[in-house]
Amino acid sequence: MFSMHHPQNAPSPWEQYFVSEIEFGRTYRWRDRLVMAAKIVYSLEARRKMASLLRRFKPDVAHVHCIYHHISPSVFSLLKERNIPIVLTAHDFKLLCPAYKMHNQRGICERCRSSKILPLVVNRCVKDSLALSSLIAVETFVHRTCGLYSRHLDKIVVPSRFYLRKFQEWGWRASDLEYVPNFIQAADYIPQFEPGGYFVYFGRLIREKGVRTLLKAARMANCKLVLVGVGPDAASLHAAIEGNPNVHIVDHRTGDALSTLVRGSRAVVLPSELYENAPKSILEAYALGKPVIGADIGGIPELIRVFQTGALFESGNADDLAARLLEYTHMHDAAVANQGRCARQFVVESFSEERYAHEMLRLYGSLGVAVKPVLDAEDGDRPN
Repeated sequence: MFSMHHPQNAPSPWEQYFVSEIEFGRTYRWRDRLVMAAKIVYSLEARRKMASLLRRFKPDVAHVHCIYHHISPSVFSLLKERNIPIVLTAHDFKLLCPAYKMHNQRGICERCRSSKILPLVVNRCVKDSLALSSLIAVETFVHRTCGLYSRHLDKIVVPSRFYLRKFQEWGWRASDLEYVPNFIQAADYIPQFEPGGYFVYFGRLIREKGVRTLLKAARMANCKLVLVGVGPDAASLHAAIEGNPNVHIVDHRTGDALSTLVRGSRAVVLPSELYENAPKSILEAYALGKPVIGADIGGIPELIRVFQTGALFESGNADDLAARLLEYTHMHDAAVANQGRCARQFVVESFSEERYAHEMLRLYGSLGVAVKPVLDAEDGDRPN
């Protein structure tokens, strides 16, 4: 394990090698800001500590997740010098879009396609800040010019077919990519198939997640709605629902507290207005026995079997979403419960931990890593 120090970290025997904390939400002195800006582009600290780690431990493979700002790709050449293959899971669009999500204040944005960087600064795509957007533009220029990702990554894992297509559209070769869907430990979730009397959304309370479109649709459908989460739009959303007894906002919940709210619902709603990857919230809803009403955008449609595990609506279209809410409001309880059962079966069969391990070990093996024999998933045996 090689990561960043943080107050919320779980204890780790490897934490002596972790890099120092960088937290964008905090206020730092100008000198510290300059030091952190340099680390974001190319962290000498991360490189030094990775070298120390590699003197103690030689991995068979390095599997990288979200290292962009806090660790940087400075560690890659150390791994390659030791013939250690590098796999990166693309949880976002950072390798394509410097601002991660192909979305800014104007909505969906692909202006940085064909290796362009200037639109990032012009549109202030990073937190609507000229300074931060300029810093990330410098980072992107250095990384792309030096090929710090393209020259060192052996394989990029994409959890959705949508991401697979988008990476290819933006110039990555098909041979660089591997589709491996996310997994969930469904056995940890106790389902409740009988539908409740309200719809539920859980996630960030932020504009691009489509929460305002959901509020409008719920008002049109005159249905009960529970929003679970926190975010920059929380205060304005509280003001918007004042006097509306049908809508309640609940602060961030995890574990049993969140599961209880979801189990009591009729269906989960995912009204996103940006390119989602492969939302685990859908898998969690399925594991809890609930159908999902999702926006037809990004990787959401490939996770929803229409009329079997949920429904789709046009992203950003409150009228279309209201129609789906009304449809599920008046749908017979037995039909809603049947969709919940189909959803649970779908997630157990197609998004299991065993299948994920099987596919990931197969990928490592294709890179020359010695792994124990992995039986085909259809054999019904657990991989080693």
